Amino acid sequence: MRFTKMHGLGNNYIYVDLWQEEIPEDALSPLAIAVADVNRGIGSDGLITIGPSTVADAQMRIFNADGSESQNCGNGIRCVGKYLYDHALTKATAITVETKAGIMKLDLHIGSSDLVSAVTVDMGPARLRRADLPVLSGAPDEKALRDELTVNGETLQFTGVSMGNPHAIFFVDDAKTHPVEVYGPRVERHELFPERVNVEFVTMKNRREIDFRVWERGSGVTQACGTGACAAVVAACLHHVCDRGEDITVHLLGGDLLIRYNHDGHVYMTGPAEEICTGNWPHEPWRA
Repeated sequence: MRFTKMHGLGNNYIYVDLWQEEIPEDALSPLAIAVADVNRGIGSDGLITIGPSTVADAQMRIFNADGSESQNCGNGIRCVGKYLYDHALTKATAITVETKAGIMKLDLHIGSSDLVSAVTVDMGPARLRRADLPVLSGAPDEKALRDELTVNGETLQFTGVSMGNPHAIFFVDDAKTHPVEVYGPRVERHELFPERVNVEFVTMKNRREIDFRVWERGSGVTQACGTGACAAVVAACLHHVCDRGEDITVHLLGGDLLIRYNHDGHVYMTGPAEEICTGNWPHEPWRA
């Protein structure tokens, strides 16, 4: 099986081109676990397949390092756009990609050597009802703005935002030093989140900059999370600590993303995408 390893700000996945490869449906989760293994596999945050779509230019599916399937991935979808253009599967610089969270619109920015250097993604509208996550902390049709949960006997406040996948955002004094490895897994699997949740810890540097750390559902600590950065900016705007319609710089471990929460409810993300390497997975795809 041919694969390409790519990353967006260090959030790295193994990409498989389903125009070239065929993987049985029941092999996708075991394959994700196998390739993500840093000791016995390739090493990654998971597996992303790129293939044909009847409603968009391509379809992407995302499988986390634990084999669970995710609805969307902001860093991953930028790499999908780069792959489609750089590997001559499209000549267009404005394309659409089908995800479990809906159809996303991508604008590809072409750099040197006629390769994609950055991608702007219309991530669609932020979804703000508790039922959209889902989270069981109050009335399903209302927003989760200052909802509470208890971890290790400590009561914490979070804001819930869905970008097609669920996020719980915590505003903390210093995101850079916050014990993400302690709180992240406990919040991810908290009883309030029946489908688990991505967990973000953010600190406002000023109205145009946010420090950001993430514990991703199914993958743990990662260098970056595009949908999480989008959710963090939405939460900050809801709390009136930054402004809608403005480009907000989100500082992630792997680098910076520009996020804009428009007045029409759509969230736009701009950031880089890079190819790391290509190779051959020496086993049948459904075997670890």
